[in-house]
Amino acid sequence: MNAADLPGKPTVMVVDDTPDNLSLMNLLLKDHYTIRIANSGERALKLAATGTPPDLILLDIMMPGMDGYEVCRHLKADPKMRDIPVIFLTAKSDAEDEKKGLELGAIDYITKPISPPIVLARVKTHLSLKSSADFLRDKNEYLEAEVSKRTREVDAIQDVTILAMASLAETRDSDTGNHIRRTQFYVKALAEKLQNHPRFSHYLTAHNIAMLYKSAPLHDIGKVGIPDRILLKPGRFEPEEFEIMKRHSALGRDAIEYAERSLGTNVEFLSMAKEIALSHHEKWDGSGYPEGLAGDDIPISARLMAVADVYDSLISRRIYKEGMSHEKALSIMLEGKALHFDPDIVDAFVEIQDEFRAIAARYADSNDDIEKKKEFFTTAIAGPVGIQ
Repeated sequence: MNAADLPGKPTVMVVDDTPDNLSLMNLLLKDHYTIRIANSGERALKLAATGTPPDLILLDIMMPGMDGYEVCRHLKADPKMRDIPVIFLTAKSDAEDEKKGLELGAIDYITKPISPPIVLARVKTHLSLKSSADFLRDKNEYLEAEVSKRTREVDAIQDVTILAMASLAETRDSDTGNHIRRTQFYVKALAEKLQNHPRFSHYLTAHNIAMLYKSAPLHDIGKVGIPDRILLKPGRFEPEEFEIMKRHSALGRDAIEYAERSLGTNVEFLSMAKEIALSHHEKWDGSGYPEGLAGDDIPISARLMAVADVYDSLISRRIYKEGMSHEKALSIMLEGKALHFDPDIVDAFVEIQDEFRAIAARYADSNDDIEKKKEFFTTAIAGPVGIQ
């Protein structure tokens, strides 16, 4: 094997239509680099696109057919070859010619007759610069890949953690796990519908909508702290029982806050989860709980969840009740406009009600889901219970 062909040795392509010039450059460079020869612009482009691209191109300008300027244009227009350094090596010595060559993307411009030491020095310098640039580019690509990998891992951990926490609450509640999925998609659909609404556009960015989707399953996490005798009661609550039941909002917020403190840092999606857990039972007219917030004082995240949660409660079959028809639920939601719910969010719900129906159908509770719940609870649950 010739020393010039050793692996790892930089490859320099020399492009010139004059055989003597090609021989001269080959003699000058062959002891330092692997040399490729092209005697036309067309040949140069074909060789550059075949196999491993050269590390640097020495390019004549005045050639028959495709001149050096045109070759450079083609190289810089091709994503696979645009990073190859091009040095014009030419008898054209006017400043305008040099300016044109550099504007086309060449990194240097050497006029003939050449000075061998100058050619060697410039080739070496530009190959060194390219090597550094390639290293940094490869390093950046590696780091970007690692960051992307770690981000996916963190996202997966977040998702699993949320679903595990939500499922914990669900095991003690009469709702099924599909309630969690449905409300997630309802909230996402409402948020996307309102994304360009003047009252909500500042908040409902694509990023925040993704965070809302992640946070939604934790809306009833506080129910783990409610005694079974109340949580599983097969009928309406007595006033004192309802006061205890209402504590689940604050309990949920406090549980998420505790988790956040344990991490030692604020976590964005947990901040939204706290809002939703605490305030999704607030009502537009101020008659909700736990803080009696009204109107725009209720966080947007909680207002969205209020519509999603109540609608799903109305239409869903539970072990203590049959689900309502969509039409009946729609009528009740409209009655709650500007009383229970933000009126603009109700309007959005009405506009995308078919999407809600599709989500409900896609994640419908099966008979097995209901039967498993019946088996789980030792207390017989009978008779419809209204929305509290």
